[in-house]
Amino acid sequence: MTSKAFSSTASAPSPEARPVSDTRHGIERTDDYAWMRADNWQEVLRDPALLADDIRAHLEAENAYQAELLADTEALQKTLVAEMRGRIKEDETSVPAKDGPYAYAAGFRTGGEYPRFFRLPSDGGDNAEEDVLLDGDREAEGKSYFRIGGADHSPDHKRLLWGQDDKGSELYTLSVRDLESGKELPDTVTETGGSGEWDAAGSGFFYTRLDENHRPSKIFYHRIGADSAEDRLIYEEADPGFFVDVSGSRNHDWIYISAHDHETSECRILPASDPDATPRLVAARETGLQYDLEEGGDIFFILTNADDAKDFKIVTAPAGDPARANWQDLVPHEPGRLILAIMAFANYLVRLERKDGLPRLVIRDRADGSEHLIAFDEEAYSLGLMGSYEYDTETLRFSYSSMTTPQQVFDYDMRTRKRTLLKTQEVPSGHNPDDYVTRRLMAPAPDGELVPVSLVYRKDIALDGSAPCLLYGYGAYGMAMPAAFNTNCLSLVDRGFVYAIAHIRGGKEKGYAWYEDGKREKKVNTFTDFIAAARHLVAEGYTSHDRIVAEGGSAGGMLMGAIANMAPEAFGGIVAAVPFVDVLNTMLDDTLPLTPPEWPEWGNPIASRADYDTIAAYSPYDNVGAQDYPPILALAGLTDPRVTYWEPAKWVARLRERKSGDNPVLLKTNLDAGHAGASGRFSRLEEKALTYAFVLKVTGKMDNH
Repeated sequence: MTSKAFSSTASAPSPEARPVSDTRHGIERTDDYAWMRADNWQEVLRDPALLADDIRAHLEAENAYQAELLADTEALQKTLVAEMRGRIKEDETSVPAKDGPYAYAAGFRTGGEYPRFFRLPSDGGDNAEEDVLLDGDREAEGKSYFRIGGADHSPDHKRLLWGQDDKGSELYTLSVRDLESGKELPDTVTETGGSGEWDAAGSGFFYTRLDENHRPSKIFYHRIGADSAEDRLIYEEADPGFFVDVSGSRNHDWIYISAHDHETSECRILPASDPDATPRLVAARETGLQYDLEEGGDIFFILTNADDAKDFKIVTAPAGDPARANWQDLVPHEPGRLILAIMAFANYLVRLERKDGLPRLVIRDRADGSEHLIAFDEEAYSLGLMGSYEYDTETLRFSYSSMTTPQQVFDYDMRTRKRTLLKTQEVPSGHNPDDYVTRRLMAPAPDGELVPVSLVYRKDIALDGSAPCLLYGYGAYGMAMPAAFNTNCLSLVDRGFVYAIAHIRGGKEKGYAWYEDGKREKKVNTFTDFIAAARHLVAEGYTSHDRIVAEGGSAGGMLMGAIANMAPEAFGGIVAAVPFVDVLNTMLDDTLPLTPPEWPEWGNPIASRADYDTIAAYSPYDNVGAQDYPPILALAGLTDPRVTYWEPAKWVARLRERKSGDNPVLLKTNLDAGHAGASGRFSRLEEKALTYAFVLKVTGKMDNH
């Protein structure tokens, strides 16, 4: 089906074919576009100017072609940016969180792109003066890209540890600021994961360092005032398939060092008061065993899938010896009830869990074991634990929203069960939830499973198949897509769109088994679930196939590439953001940052012929065919260490080479950013406006303002 939306006579870039052959398991494959992968990609992450001239010229040609074919949307893009910006409260500020003598918060100034971090006296009242600790707009001056990692105050409130990335490559520099003078100390550490964890006295911090292949593999301790070259190595992970990170307990009693891939975890602990201590192993890694620790005074609460607890259970262990032999069940495993997170307080244990596809909060009294739920009424909604600096408190803070209800922040008294609304997300340009409908459908998959689909649309649209639809999906790593409030999508919904989220296998929306049924040899379920969701929306009269635009990013971009190959006729357009589409080549390249840790998710095609065959059968780049594809927009970031820029660049080139029909394939590469795209909160809107302009163009809704 040829789209009538594009009439430009511009010629698409036609990159040179430079065949490179590779043989694995006796199977030879030829890649004409392997040359787009820069040999010096590690150096390019650190300095984008080092990109080879021929590769840069090709990416720039693609950007020019994309700009020409979407030139008629420039005014629309500006309108969309203005609309989306109008829904943002420009001086938005978080609700301050109390920590002893201060309450800490973050927020924006009017017109500002980046957050500022500040504190107030805890007992200062409404007129207390803000003490600005870090001003993101000031730090970003003169930089084409800027992102703040962590920003954490020391336990004694005297210093701030914060991270910054000025290239989009996720190689963060950590700095320490003296909060009395406001000056930076000479305690700078480079090429870190972006945040750190203070010791109990605030005299030093633990941090993760990335290796030459961009993998977080080492934990160091830096003592304030010392030369960072002499930082003590606390832990080094020898297995390239495991990443490490460091965190701490809210009471500043313990430091946690975690090594993990996508299905296995291993934790070590050491006293935060003794940074020179040797980390102590809690439970040795065992393939498939996952566990996380939460301090509870003289015990640890441990969230784990041990003993075949697929949807997780909670156990306890003495803080003095939390070895697995001492684990005792507290909240037993219940199939179909997935425990997502726990938070311990002096007198209560809180868990966030998902049952029947919806999240819920459960409060447990530690003294008598009694439990109660916090209830919500809407058909589909999103919940989040907001964290707490304080342990000895009866107040729980959480967030709530739905696809029609702006985010609300509540304090909840766990003893009296009183819920206090602290803040409701403001939409300055106006928003009336009563104008919209949110629904939860269940789409039948080919194997009989029912796929949840969350919808939002205006009450006044005709549900006769004429409405356009943006259908979003992800479906990987067990990540559930929340049915949360999204001000940006209102620019489509207010133009008559149905906005839908397909909660496909590969996520955990229906429990851990929902994740397992969408990974490795069962990965195809992710793709067929998404196609089933599209077909169900059509069957129920919400839209028609030529008016559905599919959208996904990263692993969701792989989904976009797969459904484009499998069912191109089911979609009127496709948006693939930083798409992981060259799956087989990437999983065969163990020098790339994410490849070894990703093998548990996708399979290891180097070691296994069966895994090779599984991935080869769906890898989008390897399965592009001589068929009519819908219009496609792909987005990439030059310094992206997660999905490298050459994946979408190669995919677009092969699509153009092999497809039939006249529908365009567009590629926009941000030459100043990485995986997350533009860093500023308003500059990000420009990228979303480009995406939405493409969506409106391919569905014939450009003039509907």
